[in-house]
Amino acid sequence: MTKEKITEPSSFLGLENPDDLKKAEIVIGIPSYNEAEGIALPTAMADEGLQTYFKNKKAAIINCDACSTDNTKEVFLGVKTTTPKIYLSTPPGVTGKGNNIRNLFIMARRLGARAIIMVDADLKSITPKWIKMLGEPIFTGFGYVAPLYVRHKYDGTITNNIAYPFSRMLYGRRVRQPIGGDFGFSGRLLPCYLNLPLWSEDVSQFGIDIWMTTIAMMQKIPICQSFMGRPKIHRVKDPAAQLGPMFKQVIGTIFAMMGQFSNYWAHVKWSKPTAIFGFGLGDIEEPPPLEVDEDNLYQKFLDGFTTYSSVWEEVLQRENYNKLVEIKELSPSLFNVPPLVWALILFDFAVAYHKAKTDRGTLLEALMPLYFGKTLSFVKKARQMSIQEAEEQIESESMVFEEAKPYLVRRWSIL
Repeated sequence: MTKEKITEPSSFLGLENPDDLKKAEIVIGIPSYNEAEGIALPTAMADEGLQTYFKNKKAAIINCDACSTDNTKEVFLGVKTTTPKIYLSTPPGVTGKGNNIRNLFIMARRLGARAIIMVDADLKSITPKWIKMLGEPIFTGFGYVAPLYVRHKYDGTITNNIAYPFSRMLYGRRVRQPIGGDFGFSGRLLPCYLNLPLWSEDVSQFGIDIWMTTIAMMQKIPICQSFMGRPKIHRVKDPAAQLGPMFKQVIGTIFAMMGQFSNYWAHVKWSKPTAIFGFGLGDIEEPPPLEVDEDNLYQKFLDGFTTYSSVWEEVLQRENYNKLVEIKELSPSLFNVPPLVWALILFDFAVAYHKAKTDRGTLLEALMPLYFGKTLSFVKKARQMSIQEAEEQIESESMVFEEAKPYLVRRWSIL
């Protein structure tokens, strides 16, 4: 891992450290932007988890905020905790989860933290045990801990359809929730996260999670997945209505990092399982029901032909574009995007993104209607499936990505 000197800002805007904490062995970071309604619960659970499972370790709870205007800071600092709290914020106008997390990296390094845990500020299902599950593996030799939760079969559509199958195909590691939002990692990773010249506007926003997971994979440190016991319950977003910016930031980060690490992933064949910490302990709680607007997904897919067909014809290999036209002609009841077609479409877009000198934003926008179509296809296919059956379907589709990887390597190698 890199040992270059880290450049840090001299101060944080609005830094408040009421206990004047100088050192902490374990740190919990809660990134936020206008989360006054939700942040009290993860703050309280973080404190209880630290006091229950890490009582002998000096700790801190850090709210890394984006200059919220809804009293997030006041709510956070007002939660009664035994663990010292620190509030820090980006300057006014500087938003983005990645920017918040970078401030967490810097503060964790200043405190000399050996273990850092991140949890989302809008979590409704977090328990003190989550802190144990994300932190304990770090003190037993793991360098990075990804969450493993039971999620509704329609939740996590970017993860299920792109981030998980794509990252395991590229880097050969099966990390089921690479953009899960709740992670644990060793302080040994901080120099990498702060020094590697891979920071971008997308990473400073919602690209941060896949960026962190990918770098952890590339550092070849021990990685595990920790079974959280409860479903992740937070503010669920409808894929057709609310995930636009996040989609572009996550996929843009995945495609950009492919260019940085192509000498590695081009030689990776197949994937291997990742160790699971704590699986099978206690009952598995079912996630709450989730509705998806199928008509909206279908219409956005069809609208893509009007807006982006010229881009698709340029980006996609002819046989893949022809498959899209065939899918368009299907009746809504028979609508289906086969996993192999979807994998090849993503591979073509990744190649086009790498070749592009400008206007990569349009490429990502052109991919979105196809993602909506793939999401609809999965929703229809999984309608009668149990959560376990839907999970098996995702695993099967992910294997299709691995089987088709020679197509990507071949197209990439002739650039």
